Amino acid sequence: MSDEVCWLAWCDGCARPNPGRIGLGALLRAPDGQEYRLSEPGPQQGCNNEAEALALLATLQRAHALGATCLRVACDSDVVVRLARDASVMEAVRLAPLLADIRHEMAKFAQLELKWIPQHRNTQADELARAALGLPPRAPARPRRKRHAR
Repeated sequence: MSDEVCWLAWCDGCARPNPGRIGLGALLRAPDGQEYRLSEPGPQQGCNNEAEALALLATLQRAHALGATCLRVACDSDVVVRLARDASVMEAVRLAPLLADIRHEMAKFAQLELKWIPQHRNTQADELARAALGLPPRAPARPRRKRHAR
């Protein structure tokens, strides 16, 4: 998949408290560089895994509505990425209907890549998810100091 023809997307969800209100965030970038942002409260309350899954679903729906046929999605939830890719995995049974909706949306794309990225590489989507709940951006992580042997 080439970035020249594929849409790129980064998505994130948050639940405050956990479980609690859900915020959804995503940044979508069209092949021509145009960017679209999604920042909205979720349709229900739930836990962080539900928030992440709902954010992925909303991202897929928005990309499809914008006309994307080739999409590369990055998500910082290892659980959601693993479960969305493999319908045979039976963990998180409570998320099964939501994951079925995600797989249905994924099938609408001619090409789709879903990958996990570390949280520190998903800051824009995180900020959009938090903003949906009126929360400020996370404080930047402090670099760890090396301990010197004495």
